[in-house]
Formats: sequence, structure tokens, C-alpha cells
Amino acid sequence: MKLLIVDDEEVLVKGLKFNFQNEGYDVDTANNGETAVTLARANNYAAIILDYMMPGLDGLSACQKIREFSTVPIVILTARGESSDKLVGFESGADDYVTKPFNTLELKARIRALIRRSNLAAQNSPVISEDGISVDADGKNAYRDGQLVELTLREFEILELLYNNPGKVYSRDSLLDIIWNTQFAADVRTVDVHIRRLREKLEENPAEPKNIMTKWGAGYYFAR
Repeated sequence: MKLLIVDDEEVLVKGLKFNFQNEGYDVDTANNGETAVTLARANNYAAIILDYMMPGLDGLSACQKIREFSTVPIVILTARGESSDKLVGFESGADDYVTKPFNTLELKARIRALIRRSNLAAQNSPVISEDGISVDADGKNAYRDGQLVELTLREFEILELLYNNPGKVYSRDSLLDIIWNTQFAADVRTVDVHIRRLREKLEENPAEPKNIMTKWGAGYYFAR
């Protein structure tokens, strides 16, 4: 499997490359966002580790550009640990967020988890279309009225879970447990960000959704 590691700290990049190569990964590296986007477009990566703050095109902008053509799992690295910064990262299309300084073993565990979930999603049987929305689990793609809608891995996992359990209400905490695996800390507002992005991509009128619904005070569910 191939990884892309992007950070302008040369020592950090060398250390991560060494650690992931010892795990059996083929690793490409870059030190700026522009190169990251170019490499992501040209290669089929299992995951991308992307630094938040870099000269030129920063990590969030690079993440947004990559999301225009790829749903590859992306982990953002940053020294900024505020919840608001993490939410901006998720808004930009990141799947996970790791605050510097970090434990390399934890980062490797997060990468393995993202890749495993991505592979499992690709192995599931396709979901039958309903109410204009269809989910192709093999390709990890969603369609609205036959038109492809690009989703990140997390967005796809949330949609698939809700869709396969229509009417069942999932609290934000339960979605964190199932989708993010809360052995790694996450903010419940992260769920709200992903639900909003799903509605923007899939609902005809995101302000008045017909499928991805809110049960006030309880959580979210899929209505048929």
C-alpha cells in the first residue's frame, strides 16, 4: 500500500517515512501543498497525511483541492488543537485530525483504521436505490437521481449506516463510537459538520431535508 506524507518539517517527514516503511508501506513525501495535490492526482494512495500549516498552499486548501477529484482518506497534522480548528479541518474534507506533538504509534493506528474501513466499505454489497438516493458500496460512491455525488470516507460511512437502518435514531455520541471509534478523542460537533455536508450534497433542499433527518434532542436518522 502506498502513502503520501506532506509536511514542511524535514526531520518529521523523514521520521514518519522511516516508521511507515518499516510497517511495509510504500511512501511518497512532499513539503508543500501544491506538490501534494499533484501527487494525489497522479497516484492511487491508500491514505494521505497532510500538515495543516505550510508555506504557499496550506494543508486545508490542499485537502479541499484533493477532494475535488478523490475520496482518499486524509489525516490532517497540526499544532493547533482547538475544536474550531478541527471543525474547519473536517469542513475541508479531512477524515481525521492529529494534534502535534503526537505519538507515532497512535498515528499509525489511525492510518490502519482508516485504510481498513475504506477497504471494508469497498467489499460490501451495493445498497439498493431509495427515494432518489443510491449507494454503491463497492465503489464507495453515492448517487442522487443517477448523478454521482462525491463523498469522503466518513460521509459515506455515515450515509451507509443511516440508510441501512431507516428510522433508527443515532445520537451524536453513538455515531462517534461507530464511525470515528472514540478511543481517539473527537468533538460531537464533528458529526454535525458531516451531516450538514451530506445534506448539502444529497438533499434537494438541505434546509428542509427529506431523507437525512434530525430527531431533536436525540440524533439523526434516515427517513424513507
